[in-house]
Amino acid sequence: MLAALAKYRAAFLVGLQSNLVYRWNFAVRGLFSLFHLVVVFTLWGAAFAGQTDIGGFDLKQTLTYFIVLLPLSFMISAFSEDYQISEEIRNGMINQFLLKPVNYYAYRFSVFVAARLVSGVLVLLPLAIGFPFFADVLAIPADWPQRLLLGLPAMLLSALIQFTIAYCFGLLTFWFLEIQSFVILSMAVEVLLGGQMFPLDLMPAWLFELSRYLPYFYMMYFPAAIFTGRMPVEEIGAGLAIQVVWVVVLLFVAQALWMRGLRKHTAVGG
Repeated sequence: MLAALAKYRAAFLVGLQSNLVYRWNFAVRGLFSLFHLVVVFTLWGAAFAGQTDIGGFDLKQTLTYFIVLLPLSFMISAFSEDYQISEEIRNGMINQFLLKPVNYYAYRFSVFVAARLVSGVLVLLPLAIGFPFFADVLAIPADWPQRLLLGLPAMLLSALIQFTIAYCFGLLTFWFLEIQSFVILSMAVEVLLGGQMFPLDLMPAWLFELSRYLPYFYMMYFPAAIFTGRMPVEEIGAGLAIQVVWVVVLLFVAQALWMRGLRKHTAVGG
């Protein structure tokens, strides 16, 4: 057990070192994300003109939601893992994992965690710079300690869901030379049904209820809704349970793709 953990700890440290090389890329990306917040503030400020609430939430609550989305996207989103996995399959680098007692999923997840740790810490810099400008619009829920405790496991499960989906798309390279079209389609659905374009509770009731059973609901919207008070506390437990179900389902799909993909794989290169 300790030997297995040591392997993935080493992978984590390698991932940490490689991502620290690009630390300023993450910092600059986070800084430019502040301009995105400016656009969000402008658009939603115009949407709330002449009214006190939309969908039962006021302007401060809505802006707080988008502010929370910014660090979440750097801490738990899968940025380019699908393309990295695809590249390792195409150039034969994946062959080295077939000859060693290393679980490829665990290896890639260790690297993913290292990358998110670096980007998550570095996004705090632009947030600190922008804090004086948006501090007055923050609406902190009164029960924030409880929501923090519930939101952290939701973040972990969300990261697992996002990484595993990216992992599955990367494995499609066993069958398709280029996976970009699949990734772009998935990203478009994620932006719409993941709550990155607008809070999902603003959708029609029937569509919102339907989205609760899709994995995209739990990728960004669910943890953000917990932290910002948009998700009633009594509904969080059921949401966490559905997250666990999706993690199990996606892990099963990932393993099936891996086993079937290996049957088609020709070990050349690496």
